[in-house]
Amino acid sequence: MNALRPTLLAAALMFSMAGGLASAQNADTLPRAKVTLVAPPMVHPHEQVAKSGPKVVEFTMTIEEKKMVIDGKGTTLQAMTFNGSMPGPTMVVHEGDYVELTLVNPKTNAMPHNVDFHAATGALGGAKLTNVNPGEQATLRFKADRAGTFVYHCAPEGMVPWHVVAGMSGTIMVLPREGLKDPQGKSLKYDRVYTIGEFDLYIPKDANGKYKDYATLAESYGDTVEVMRKLTPSHIVFNGKVGALTGENALTAKVGETVLLIHSQANRDTRPHLIGGHGDWVWETGKFNNPPEKDLETWFIRGGSAGAALYTFKQPGVYAYLNHNLIEAFELGAAGHIKVEGKWNDDLMKQIKAPSPIPQ
Repeated sequence: MNALRPTLLAAALMFSMAGGLASAQNADTLPRAKVTLVAPPMVHPHEQVAKSGPKVVEFTMTIEEKKMVIDGKGTTLQAMTFNGSMPGPTMVVHEGDYVELTLVNPKTNAMPHNVDFHAATGALGGAKLTNVNPGEQATLRFKADRAGTFVYHCAPEGMVPWHVVAGMSGTIMVLPREGLKDPQGKSLKYDRVYTIGEFDLYIPKDANGKYKDYATLAESYGDTVEVMRKLTPSHIVFNGKVGALTGENALTAKVGETVLLIHSQANRDTRPHLIGGHGDWVWETGKFNNPPEKDLETWFIRGGSAGAALYTFKQPGVYAYLNHNLIEAFELGAAGHIKVEGKWNDDLMKQIKAPSPIPQ
């Protein structure tokens, strides 16, 4: 029997390799679609229900290292980004599709980079197969074999935390081929979709308590890591900057519209809450093959994951969307706005008497 073992192992290996080759050949024969990514909070156009069979969806992301202003006081971050934005672009495919990403690291950058897809299987989520030095690019293909919202992030050996909190994370959404459904199997649709990427940032201060400004990534590294190890963020922001989703940059909707909010945090737990609204349907863990919860006030996004919430707006006004650790929202920056147009419904809420002096 021992004599047969090498032969059996070899046969098993051959069978495994043949299966992998067949799978690759099948992917090679599928239709292909090239998608142009857009910067968050927007999401590229896509079908909510797949109109055809599986395909290979091609994406390209270019890594950009740059200095970014992260608050209204001019505080700067030596950032590392996918496509120049925090978070990186949201990619949308359907379960059973293949994701084919070309990752470009221009020679003008200083650092090596890669990408770890939490939606992918094998090779550290693709990180081992996408290590690119400045002046290099690599192409990775993986099968989107489970539905949900998933984080992706940079994961270079020995530098993972620094790259992630310096801006290098994003979201991929893998929709069920038949679209989103409630626990009874009824179809759920959305009129708009937005991505909110939450980041905990760690900006060093000088001896006078002022935030430091660094000329290069390398110059910022030592001080930044020292601050990171204290686990006390200087800023907690949506989409790269305090106020990035407020004022003229607020998200928008209309009364009667259903909005899908995708919320990611690659490093730290958070608790999204919509003041004046709710999560009609919430996939707190982001996985669409699990039934969504209904009518949530606040939901929990685990560090290293992305969740999704559907809400149909019923009243006009400016809604605050924030991390309901209120210190992190109001003091450190984890808040945004959604401006909703439409007609007020007195049946849902009405001021019976305006504020006036207390009768004596």
